Amino acid sequence: MTIAQTSTAAIPFAELDALTIGTVAVPGDKAYDALVSPWNVAVPVRPAAVLAAHDAQDVVDAVQFAARHGIRVTPQATGHGPMADLTTELLVTTKELDEVVIHPEEGWARAGAGVKWLKVVEAAAPYGLAPLSGSITDVGIVGYTTGGGLGPMARTYGLAIDKVRAIEVVTGDGVLRRVTPTEDSELFFALRGAKGMLGIITAIEFDLVRQPRFYGGSLWFDGADAPAVIDAWRAWSAELPEEGTTSFALFQLPDMEGVPPMLAGRLTLSIRFVWTGPAEEGERWFAAIRAAAPVILDDVADKPYTAIDSVHTDPLDPTPAYEAGHVLTDFTEATAEALLALTGPGVASPQILVEVRQLGGAFARPGEHPSAFASRAAAYSLLVVGIAEIPGVEDHAAAILDAMAPWIGGHRLPNFTFTPEEYVDAYDEVTLARLRRARRTYDPDGVLMIGGVLG
Repeated sequence: MTIAQTSTAAIPFAELDALTIGTVAVPGDKAYDALVSPWNVAVPVRPAAVLAAHDAQDVVDAVQFAARHGIRVTPQATGHGPMADLTTELLVTTKELDEVVIHPEEGWARAGAGVKWLKVVEAAAPYGLAPLSGSITDVGIVGYTTGGGLGPMARTYGLAIDKVRAIEVVTGDGVLRRVTPTEDSELFFALRGAKGMLGIITAIEFDLVRQPRFYGGSLWFDGADAPAVIDAWRAWSAELPEEGTTSFALFQLPDMEGVPPMLAGRLTLSIRFVWTGPAEEGERWFAAIRAAAPVILDDVADKPYTAIDSVHTDPLDPTPAYEAGHVLTDFTEATAEALLALTGPGVASPQILVEVRQLGGAFARPGEHPSAFASRAAAYSLLVVGIAEIPGVEDHAAAILDAMAPWIGGHRLPNFTFTPEEYVDAYDEVTLARLRRARRTYDPDGVLMIGGVLG
């Protein structure tokens, strides 16, 4: 899908600069590149102008300005998950909205739209509380949560959207709203799962869980042992209680600073594990994986929740990545064989990461309040990440998805969509109908660019 662009050559962005406290920049301005650059530097984010909002009123003024001048707006918080087609006109970055408040007695938190999970994790930890953060705490809360929020404790506690209490958002009609299960309930439904389709979020409030520690981390094997270990993982994870959340990842990490020497320049397999119950129970459950093959690095232990990044070991630095993925209905012996035929030992795969996450458990159960998330029935998720500049990486990723076709089914995870077409594929027809109706109500003039994917 290609979203038609409005000519922006004559738009008086100086007017927006006069209206707002935050920084307005256009191509050629000193601040422009730093403000628009996403985490995935392979995605060309080059809007006609960018506003770094200072507060919620700046966002209101930006949306109203866009409506007056017939242009469309796209939000960007911490820069994860950008789509070039959706960032061509006015970009509003909310990274400066950085408040964090913990309410330890009631067990909930409030965060500004520019906050990454690390700040909340560290602020909640002294009270024995934890958020349903992402696989890396460097990810922004708002984008992650509004896309569902599949984290390393998902089988125990469900999705991040299931913990949301309230959202403060500037909708496409230029109104700042506080949305809850009882106030603008249809918008509350839509914002939780539909990402930035209906508004620019300025703050979000969510429940925390009592999880001061966990038993988990990552256990690494030589790539040659991947077939045997994945076979053991399939059988073991099928019996895993909901206290356990797990995934595996085939890595081809470069020989560079920060990569442990035993993992660099070779194919390795990481089994990730989080156990939310007592550590001794987690250790007993994980024994079968430790025995699956010779271990080259063992980082699975009893840890404070502040060490949650050790589970997925995702990179911190901006990366020129090509990403692809889908959801799977099953992960059988034949599925594993088909995946390893393209990514396993002895194969010249250009991918640096091929990940399969087991879903189910609390992930599969709807939260207390309905949401625009249509992937609960998925049994596994598949994510493929390669370096964008490597020749053939896109074709190889497509070949992986083709090989997985017999097991692909259901709707994509919103946070694992990378094109406008994939975005729409994250929702069933009933959910799409509700989103379109909500757009007519809250963004009748189609000011929000992402909402255009709804048609």
